[in-house]
Amino acid sequence: MAKSGGRQRPTLEMVAQRAGVGRGTVSRVINGSSQVSPRTREAVHNAIAELGYSPNQAARTLVTRRTDTVALVVSESRDRLFADPFFADIIRGVSSVLHERDLQLMLTTARGEAEHKRVGEYLSGAHVDGALLVSLHRDDPLTTRLADSGVPVVHGGRPYSDVAPAPFCVDVDNVEGGRVATRHLLETGHERVGTITGPQDMNAGVGRLQGFREAMAEAGRRVDEDLVVQGDFSVDGGAEATAELLDRGAHPDALFVASDMMAIGAIRTLRERGLSVPEDVALVGFDDSLMAQHSTPSLTTVHQPTVQMGREMARLLVDVAIPRTAESELVTLETHLVVRDSG
Repeated sequence: MAKSGGRQRPTLEMVAQRAGVGRGTVSRVINGSSQVSPRTREAVHNAIAELGYSPNQAARTLVTRRTDTVALVVSESRDRLFADPFFADIIRGVSSVLHERDLQLMLTTARGEAEHKRVGEYLSGAHVDGALLVSLHRDDPLTTRLADSGVPVVHGGRPYSDVAPAPFCVDVDNVEGGRVATRHLLETGHERVGTITGPQDMNAGVGRLQGFREAMAEAGRRVDEDLVVQGDFSVDGGAEATAELLDRGAHPDALFVASDMMAIGAIRTLRERGLSVPEDVALVGFDDSLMAQHSTPSLTTVHQPTVQMGREMARLLVDVAIPRTAESELVTLETHLVVRDSG
């Protein structure tokens, strides 16, 4: 029999004997069954505490078919995961809810066909109770794969797909955010307003560009397509997109940049080209990350409640998608403009 430091490790049978009940009753109490009287439940919990018994998680999983583990899949490279504060805020929000529910978080990245296949096979193999998917691109197959396998899923941001179902989703109002940012630049007197867009294979990128175009149309302004360049939500991507715009011979006096990371890169390129922010080119970003407050100049930006987004995703998965208390639910969080020094 197993010993630990000369003392026998408590077993389920020992708990049952101490509580004066059968082994099956102890199992039902541990697994949260309602088919146990309050008095019996208290006796079992007292016996567990007195003996220092720790239930075997693998055995518990066999009984309940629950792993008490939730996966968060970021569909980006590992470098992007650790470089972009957006993901850190999502993790903070998700972790806060899972901690309250005594659930474990498994974090992984997946970018490219091989990684998506590996992650999809793992998640479909009953290793987790559900999955949270963030930063999906149009070519990502995880939504369809997990839906086909019956894994409960909540999306952070609408997946860019006309085929794959996404019944549970938490998103921000990207269109309105893009509209508010652009309207601010127009209302502060700028004439040649352009944009560095997000990736156009992601709904966030598409929605923010749509908001830009709508605000320009509402103001009776024609969009100069030379002032529209696509980025990838990274610092280097913003720097490269700004260089491309300037190399076209375009001369913007204001830019709506679809993420704070790209806006930081845009500031770098503008400085290298001898241009000042906001004197020569005003900038508005999107995210309201910590770097927006600490950049030079501080960044006017669209605030999105990213930590709240993570919390809502976890709540929706644990309270609705996994127990299947509803067929679908879409949560849309509002954005607002934060005016600082860049524009």
